[in-house]
This record gives sequence, structure tokens and C-alpha cells, in this order.
Amino acid sequence: MSIDKFKILESTCVPLPAENIDTDQIIPARFLKAISREGFGNNLFRDWRYDKNNKPITDFILNNTEYSGQILLGGKNFGSGSSREHAAWAIYDYGFKVVISSFFADIFRNNALNNGLLPIQLSEKFLNTLFKEVYKNPNIKLRIDLPSQEVTILSSCKKEFFDINSYKKDCLLNGYDDIDYLINMKDKIIDYETSMYH
Repeated sequence: MSIDKFKILESTCVPLPAENIDTDQIIPARFLKAISREGFGNNLFRDWRYDKNNKPITDFILNNTEYSGQILLGGKNFGSGSSREHAAWAIYDYGFKVVISSFFADIFRNNALNNGLLPIQLSEKFLNTLFKEVYKNPNIKLRIDLPSQEVTILSSCKKEFFDINSYKKDCLLNGYDDIDYLINMKDKIIDYETSMYH
């Protein structure tokens, strides 16, 4: 399964400052029956977005039309809980390309990277600045520059560097999943095997 190439994204943000958001809150267990990635976005944060009568809960951020964009700002310890890959699928299928937090659960981080969703860990100080700026002006845009590994607030030019595994960075830049990466390396692997045994 190939993923979309990711290089530079400029987008507005959706702020969700709750801490310890777990994968069951991201996509409740009752929606895990499907095995393809499509359609999970409809049930992203389902129990926070809708009441028991399937009416939108007006004060939940995804139901607030003032905020939109391809970047989700999350609180500390985002993606904790069970290891379900569906959480990354739901966020990506909803339309987010980036999740920013000050800390990610390791399994969620890996699942996100494997599915074309970029998890960016920033300092708590800079994340708090982002929340303040977005609440002050929902139209504010961030520039996510994967090649230089920087997040920039376009209106103020404040920026912060982020870390990413070099292999996963290469996969995102080229739109590779793990299989695509190996196929792309096929000639080098054959050359290496040939040189080893001849």
C-alpha cells in the first residue's frame, strides 16, 4: 500500500488540547470491524463528536466550523492505550496529514508513520504557543517542512525543529510503505548479493 508523498504542507489547525487522548477515544472499538483503511474518518472521535442520538455535540472542536485544516494539535501523550492501527487510519481518513503533540505513545507514532500521517513532537512551550495563536486567530497557518524538519508559524515566523527517524522520513518524502522501499532498493540488493557470492 503506497502512501501520499509528503514534503511541505501549509495549513490551518484544529486545536484539541486534551491530554492522554487514547486510541479508543480516537476510534471506539465498535468501529474496528472493517479491514480496509477507508471510511474510518466518519467515526473519528465518535463519542466526543456525537451524543447517544447521533446529534453533533456543538462544543466539540471538530463540530466547530471556525476551525479546520490538515493539522491536528493534540495534548501531551497523544495516542496512548491499545495498539490499534485504525486510530491512525481514522485521523488520516478524516483529512489530517499531521498531528502535533509534545509527546506521542510509541506504537501510535509508528502506526502513523506507516500510514502516511506525520506525528510531530514539539516542546511543550512551543505547543502552548501554537494553541494560543490558533485560539487567537483560527485562520493562522503553519508551514510543515519535512525536508528541513521545521514547523513555522507563518504570521510570526516563529519556528521549531522536530526529530524524525531518517528511514521513515525517506518513506514519507517518496510516498513509500515498507514494501515499496524494498522494491525501490531491489537493484542495490541484487548488486550486493551478486558481489557477496561471486
